[in-house]
Amino acid sequence: MTKPLTGCLNEIFNRLLTHFGELHWWPAESPFEVVVGAILTQNTAWRNVERVIAALKDEAPLTVDNLLRMDRQRLEELIRPSGFFRQKAERLQLFSAYLRGRYVGDLGAMLRGPLQQVRDELLLCKGVGPETADSILLYAGDRPSFVVDAYTRRLFDRLGLLQGKESYDQIRQMFMTHLPHNSGLFNEYHALIVEQCKRYCRTKPLCCDCPLQCDCAAYLRGDYP
Repeated sequence: MTKPLTGCLNEIFNRLLTHFGELHWWPAESPFEVVVGAILTQNTAWRNVERVIAALKDEAPLTVDNLLRMDRQRLEELIRPSGFFRQKAERLQLFSAYLRGRYVGDLGAMLRGPLQQVRDELLLCKGVGPETADSILLYAGDRPSFVVDAYTRRLFDRLGLLQGKESYDQIRQMFMTHLPHNSGLFNEYHALIVEQCKRYCRTKPLCCDCPLQCDCAAYLRGDYP
């Protein structure tokens, strides 16, 4: 792509939106459920997280206090399908304890401060890395913080907009610098990236019907049949 980066990012978004339509991600009944999902989805498929969240809700309403009251072994048992269940159980209860102790359990109060300050605070919580922090900000707090995941890196590397060695924060900054800071836009863009990579830009890509084929550097080089 030879267009200015802002134009490239906007064109990619528009093509994906035209192809897939609005996706309305993230599926959750409450902001706190988003937090739980963001922690559980680390190193596992979303379908496993859906099973776990359903099991947690069957046990008790998904609230800060209920997670704190739950016996650790019972929590581990319920979240086992998400993998790393002991580690994740600890992280869920530590985050809940922090939220209860500092913000009286009010997630909204935690997330409504200056964006960088809130992000830095989230990153201090055990088990909350950049992707999880940005997911919480965007999907639980409706804050304009772009989420970068493995799909994002794969897609934009193949499109020729990345060199392959960029850090998480460098990739995030590309979107934060060249797109309007709009949480609705960031939400939809990330969802479209995920859908694109699940449907077409897989590990072994299906280029034939890809809506981005004509501008994909990897495809035009002949890297893929």
